[in-house]
Amino acid sequence: MTAIFLLLAILAGVALPVQFAVNSELRGAVGGPVTAAAVSFLVGTLALAAAVLLSRQEVPALSGATQAPWWAWTGGLLGAFLVAASIILTPRLGAATTVTFIIAGQILASIILDHFGLLNLPVHPVTLQRLGGAALVIAGVVVVLRT
Repeated sequence: MTAIFLLLAILAGVALPVQFAVNSELRGAVGGPVTAAAVSFLVGTLALAAAVLLSRQEVPALSGATQAPWWAWTGGLLGAFLVAASIILTPRLGAATTVTFIIAGQILASIILDHFGLLNLPVHPVTLQRLGGAALVIAGVVVVLRT
């Protein structure tokens, strides 16, 4: 079962630079990064609505959604920021540089979130191995930038 999840993670990783390139192209067609991000989210929303309908899941009661902490509602805003930033950055920096910087930011933030158990995540203390892994990724960012 773990292999399936790892494959899914790799496929999600593949999707990221492809999405960046696709949305950057969309930017030229629709006239700007914010409009392209909005169109991207609209298409994604329609796809997810179709997936919910096809999976025959029950539509959750809104009362349950209101019980979520305030910060749980910021996921869409964070996603919108990521998509808009990628649309702005990818044509200027290239896919590799954009993705490596985003990954470096993800790893640094993940280590902090895990170490302190922020946002209700389980605690995974910082270790030398985790810091070493993060340092290797950041070293990779430097290598990508110098090529």
